[in-house]
Amino acid sequence: MSRVINFSSGPATLPEPVLKRAAADMLDWRGSGMSVMEMSHRGPEFTEILAHTQTLIRSLLGVPDNYAVLLMQGGAIAENAILPMNLIGKTGQADYVLSGVWSEKSMKEAAKYGQIHLAASSSSSGFLSMPRQTDWRLSADAAYVHMCSNETIGGVECHWTPDTGSVPLVADMSSNIMSAPLNVSRYGLIYAGAQKNMGPSGVTLVIVRRDLFGHALDITPSAFNYQLQDEQSSMYNTPPTYAIYIMGLVLQHIKEQGGLPAMQSHNQAKAELLYEFLDHSAMFSNRVAREDRSRMNVTFFLKDESLNAAFLQGAEKEGMVQLRGHRSAGGMRASIYNAMSLDSVQRLRDYMHWFEKDNA
Repeated sequence: MSRVINFSSGPATLPEPVLKRAAADMLDWRGSGMSVMEMSHRGPEFTEILAHTQTLIRSLLGVPDNYAVLLMQGGAIAENAILPMNLIGKTGQADYVLSGVWSEKSMKEAAKYGQIHLAASSSSSGFLSMPRQTDWRLSADAAYVHMCSNETIGGVECHWTPDTGSVPLVADMSSNIMSAPLNVSRYGLIYAGAQKNMGPSGVTLVIVRRDLFGHALDITPSAFNYQLQDEQSSMYNTPPTYAIYIMGLVLQHIKEQGGLPAMQSHNQAKAELLYEFLDHSAMFSNRVAREDRSRMNVTFFLKDESLNAAFLQGAEKEGMVQLRGHRSAGGMRASIYNAMSLDSVQRLRDYMHWFEKDNA
């Protein structure tokens, strides 16, 4: 069977060794006589899987002991509501920094639960850059400051850690977590859907400093209360067991490849390969400010957009799929997360070079 090169923004391609391991375990996990999908979430088999996955998260990211590691359901979209439900009650207010579609959606959802202040925005540039720290206007009485560290639609990534003083920094890292080393202690809370760099859809990672507990709004459902989930080791309700199992396999694979420093080098090499081509192309272009270009989602446009369909059809014939840009942005997008190989990115670059020559 021939596998395609999948440039999907998420759910995204997974490491082949992980898929093969999961296939081998499908009917019988380690002699248990059952699939992980069939296990009781409170049985010793799954308890071992959960503990191993949480240990890998703490080890790879260097999560301090005073932070909870939660594995929840609902994705980052749900966290847009769950987050303010848990944190905004401290002061009733929060600051939001807008760098694209996803941070806009986060702010809109949070406004249902408290007073939201727009601290900074790059909307005037068409969300083609990250707002500079000097332009942030933070509130002294905000319960937290929210940002999105990588905007998958626009291809904008924040390559620096903002300084928010004594106000906790919160980041949606769904599309760049585990792609490079991270200083977790600079953040009050990090949340991320797994389906880019960590596993399949269905499980959401939340890393939260425990001193932020205790401010959940009365309307917060028990299953969404961070403190209750921490007290129950993410098993207040039945967790997404199979997604957690695959997540553990992916994280183990990252560890075996050299951890996050190795991922950083790998991802930088892939991104540079594409951006180098785009910067010297007469047919293709990238519109994002150079210092804010994403290593995970490389957006690009054909100067003659009448060739878009031909480009996509040709790519599919070469075994490359999911290159069409988001419907709200147009153009093209190559999502090159951890599991995407350098060889696959080279094949895309070579195809783009051929397409440009053939249509000159």
